[in-house]
Amino acid sequence: MDATTPKYSKARYDEIVKEVSSYLKKVGYNPDKIPFVPISGFEGDNMIERSTNLDWYKGPTLLEALDQVTEPKRPSDKPLRLPLQD
Repeated sequence: MDATTPKYSKARYDEIVKEVSSYLKKVGYNPDKIPFVPISGFEGDNMIERSTNLDWYKGPTLLEALDQVTEPKRPSDKPLRLPLQD
């Protein structure tokens, strides 16, 4: 969100979400299940705490989105398989 003109542009964010969603669909992911979080790495906006610069965004912060990720279920009742390489 640092490089958008104007800074923190909702229109640019929506454009990026649309473009990335189409790529995700092509490789088999469901974009509806992936949270898109606008952040500023330079300013730290919306990473840990909600930013006033992104008042149009009502979703989770980056940290909240990462906390909501569920661990994939692994079959623990099956034999353990380890790849060996010499």
